[in-house]
Amino acid sequence: MSVLGEEHRSVRDDTSAPANVARGPRSDIQGLRALAVAVVVAYHLAPDALTGGYVGVDVFFVLSGFLITTHLLAHPPRRAADLVAFWGRRLRRLLPASMVVLGATLVGTRLIAPETLWGDTARQARAAGLYAVNWLLAGDATDYLAAADAPTPVQHYWSLSVEEQFYLFWPLLIAVLTWLAARTRLRRETVWACGLGAVALASLVWSVRLTESDPGRAYFVTPTRVWELAVGGLVALALLTRPVREGRTRSGTAWIVLAWAGLAAVAWAVLTFDADTAFPGWRAALPVLGTAAVLLACVDTSRRSPGRLLAWRPAQWLGDVSYAVYLWHWPILVLVAAAVADDPEHLGWLPAVGVVVATLVLAQLTTRYVEAPFRTASWNRRTAATWTAALVAMAVVVTAATVQLSEVERRAAEAADRVAAALASDDPCLGAGSLDPALQCPDLSDSDQPVVPTPAAAAEDWPQAFPEAEGGQECRSVRPRFPQVTCVFGDPDGRIDVALVGNSHAAHWLPALQGIAELRGWRITTHIASRCAFSAVEQDIEGTGAPQNCRRWAERTAQTLVEDDPDLVVVSDRILEAVPGKALADSTDDYVAGFVDVLGTLTKAHLRTAVIRNIPTPDAGGVGSVPECLSAHGEHSDACDGPLEEWLFPKVDPAATALAEVTRTHRRARTGVIDLNDRICDGDTCRAVVGGVVGWADGSHLTATFDRTLASALDEALREAGLMPR
Repeated sequence: MSVLGEEHRSVRDDTSAPANVARGPRSDIQGLRALAVAVVVAYHLAPDALTGGYVGVDVFFVLSGFLITTHLLAHPPRRAADLVAFWGRRLRRLLPASMVVLGATLVGTRLIAPETLWGDTARQARAAGLYAVNWLLAGDATDYLAAADAPTPVQHYWSLSVEEQFYLFWPLLIAVLTWLAARTRLRRETVWACGLGAVALASLVWSVRLTESDPGRAYFVTPTRVWELAVGGLVALALLTRPVREGRTRSGTAWIVLAWAGLAAVAWAVLTFDADTAFPGWRAALPVLGTAAVLLACVDTSRRSPGRLLAWRPAQWLGDVSYAVYLWHWPILVLVAAAVADDPEHLGWLPAVGVVVATLVLAQLTTRYVEAPFRTASWNRRTAATWTAALVAMAVVVTAATVQLSEVERRAAEAADRVAAALASDDPCLGAGSLDPALQCPDLSDSDQPVVPTPAAAAEDWPQAFPEAEGGQECRSVRPRFPQVTCVFGDPDGRIDVALVGNSHAAHWLPALQGIAELRGWRITTHIASRCAFSAVEQDIEGTGAPQNCRRWAERTAQTLVEDDPDLVVVSDRILEAVPGKALADSTDDYVAGFVDVLGTLTKAHLRTAVIRNIPTPDAGGVGSVPECLSAHGEHSDACDGPLEEWLFPKVDPAATALAEVTRTHRRARTGVIDLNDRICDGDTCRAVVGGVVGWADGSHLTATFDRTLASALDEALREAGLMPR
């Protein structure tokens, strides 16, 4: 949080500030900083223990809005030079430490982290160097595939980006309001209150609405967070109009009760909020207004006051170094987890202690030898020198990140060439072919032969129905409305029409169908919905705000298929969401009924329909992302393998069950269930690398390369089931 880099005085060295603006040090602000950074660090180390610790960010936002507005109201900017000088002070205070940590993190990632993390870290570091990474993360959060990626060691810079964007906009707003007050001869305080209040209200409404419709995006974008900083600004205005002179604190019972209530509100959010809490939205008001209450109370340090607790000396020290603590703790945590091949959320107690110690030591060193010197250096007091140094530092970080991205892209191109060569070899034992009982294929499980694609490339090896793939398209219908979206692959003039239907677990069968299409001249039309299964049942998909929209997509798609009359419909889904009011494990019967509805519609129209049984998934067995596991443990490590029994989830495939029921009630139905899991797993064991090919692109989706090797098996299965179009 950039608030952590602000002075702990309410007005920084402003001897000309109005008499009713607090000028003395406020120990309660330092204490709040310590509390905020402590709960954020604790949350990142043990998210299951302190489930709402992420609200520490919101505490920081309020503090930042309070301090920066106090500064601006003391000296409202009246000309461009005032704005440039203001932004220069922010750069001197905040940029040196953030760029040092960002640069160190880039180097550390390259040396320690698995290759699968290099690209995303460089991409986000480049955006963080320009203070825009929150918008990049917002885009990733709305992408189902990207949202499942491992966290990078720089993603915590999103909050700094929000605050820097606020710092760019807020002084302009106050300058305009000050000018407006002078022109209209209204009291400045009145105009300020109306203007700041209007912005806060508009941002809050936006936050509530976007949190309901798209919570992933709402968490990161600036407009949904401005109201939190603005609340701090309104507190600053309230203290400006209601004197708290010369840093004097208040000792009245009402103020002490207000401060305790504020701390209690923050504590309640920390202890009761969790990952399922729709946030920020209106729920963020609890930690925001709690922090505002403590600031407004401005209480003393008497025995019965919370100010005594906040003024505790260790808390004051932690508040002093809190900016650097925030900057360092997350990259250290992620890189330590990478070094010990563990999940950052479930790090053992000994590595966790090491993370805390390293963070505090580096924070103290950074505060003393980076923050303080750059803030007080005589050469850096000149605005031109400050801006020049800032631009150079940002350019160095952005350039370093770009160079890293270039290396990642070069490696990806080499990996793509290897994949193309492997597929062009027509080796029948490549990938899924190695499990064909009719072939005598060598066992490559203990071989040192390089796999294709590389683990880093496997994490990007998606079918062309996804824009992430090379030459890919955005073929997914997405929340909240789930409109009808189709794409065409294969031979556009082919005489055989094949429809591929379902969620992303249908999309990963596209490469296999494309392989068949090349031989048989098929035209493939996709009907893919992100996270939404092709079942006429309401699905509680996060961010839709309307679970019926997914059901309506399934019903509309079934009718569209009847109208289009394709020669073959291929359906595959993984059940990802619970039915509203039920747990996922208790939703199977509802999904079966929903599949009976849509599959029955297809069967009544005499459409040839194949359901591909869902595949084993490493995330169900606790392995998580296969590329990350292979990158951490080695390309042939059995640490990334697992038992078929554990990898199969759910045990019952609702679509397959429903198709069997539909077939029983429609004697002339042309239907069949295709099960290719014996070409994915070797008996009772599922291996991350099959026949020299990485099987999974993440924790549940097949790589496009491996799926392509399933083409002959799928072709054979369709023929044996009597479903091959002619």
